[in-house]
Amino acid sequence: MAPTIPTRPLGAQGLKASAQGLGCMGMSAFYTAGEVSEEESLKVIARAHELGVTMLDTADFALHPEEPNMRHGPSRDCSLLAAKALTGGNRDKYVVATKFANVINADGSMSVRGDPAYVRQACEKSLKDLGSDSVELYYQHRVDPKTPIEETVKAMAELVKEGKVRFLGLSEVGPEDLRKAHAVHPISAVQLEWSLWERSAERDVIPVCRELGIGIVAYSPLGRGFLTGQIKSRDDLPEDDFRRHAPRFSAENFDKNLELVRKVEEIASKKQVSPGQIALGWLHAQGEDVFPIPGTRRINRLEENVGGFAVKLSQEELDEIDAAFPEDVAVGERYPEAHMKSAHDSRKS
Repeated sequence: MAPTIPTRPLGAQGLKASAQGLGCMGMSAFYTAGEVSEEESLKVIARAHELGVTMLDTADFALHPEEPNMRHGPSRDCSLLAAKALTGGNRDKYVVATKFANVINADGSMSVRGDPAYVRQACEKSLKDLGSDSVELYYQHRVDPKTPIEETVKAMAELVKEGKVRFLGLSEVGPEDLRKAHAVHPISAVQLEWSLWERSAERDVIPVCRELGIGIVAYSPLGRGFLTGQIKSRDDLPEDDFRRHAPRFSAENFDKNLELVRKVEEIASKKQVSPGQIALGWLHAQGEDVFPIPGTRRINRLEENVGGFAVKLSQEELDEIDAAFPEDVAVGERYPEAHMKSAHDSRKS
């Protein structure tokens, strides 16, 4: 079968990746990963490759930074899962992206580290988990307010010189920090939340990315699943699903945001595609520098998401969508308070 998703340049430094990637974090954490077997997740990754989806997006949450062995938190398994997918001669088939900086503290709170010593420790641990000598793309997950971005990126650049990392990225970064970072070492990609119900980055970060020739990797392009139309009530979320604690899924905001989904469903019905495909088609229509990374643990959902790339929207349809989804249309913050503070601090510049 010919690939459905093409490969194209991600940033201006030579990295090439599939125009749509696969977010792997939900395979092991936050979205009640226990419901899906590891075997099924590996089948999803293999099927993704068949469809041309070759960029795997993972992350590293370190747990208890005072512990010398740097044990990992709930997302450790997404790196280990990716490592299993990369065995048997499969390593060269994929572009692997991973991240560092978020630290889960002993009390369950989250902090951020970007100091040079930690950058190196985190990278070496991630390479060990992935079973690889290098990764194609290495992101700072959040900007450390205690460490100048120039120091963090300088340490990341050393990893590039040593061949441990090929290209650098930043996640949830503000425009001024992005400029400072890019001046130290070229940044190939910025990962940020971008979807029909989260468009705040269009104000400041995305224009700077385009000015500097930096690729845009859009995480949560389906609004954490909400824009697919599959979640009709809070009861559809398992008890241990982290979305139950997210303000946009709260009891007071859920029904208001569900009205937005109905708008997507109306547009999708006229187009004879799924609501999720409309959401992804809209993102792809924003430019060839945009690389959505929807996550899933089901082959049928993967195939549906891949179909979103083929959805072509007319200018009239794009205008209709923009009118229905202006910036700040969603009700509630995108993260719980503690995590929202981390994201806000990271993008404060």
